[in-house]
Amino acid sequence: MAEQKEMTFEESLDKLEEIVKKLESGEVPLDDAINEFNEAMKLAKKLKTAEETITKIVNPDGSLSDFKVEE
Repeated sequence: MAEQKEMTFEESLDKLEEIVKKLESGEVPLDDAINEFNEAMKLAKKLKTAEETITKIVNPDGSLSDFKVEE
């Protein structure tokens, strides 16, 4: 069986947008809509995790902290 590669951030975002458009059309059978919704939730969680990761910085001691712009 072929190995499925991990989607990039951009691919995940595109797929999520595609699912949302499909669900908003209202033309998806209920069973399919439930499956699409579950897939959308997985993608949203992945994107949220990525967002949380990229807003961190590594401190000199190796610990992570939130990135803040000083004014």
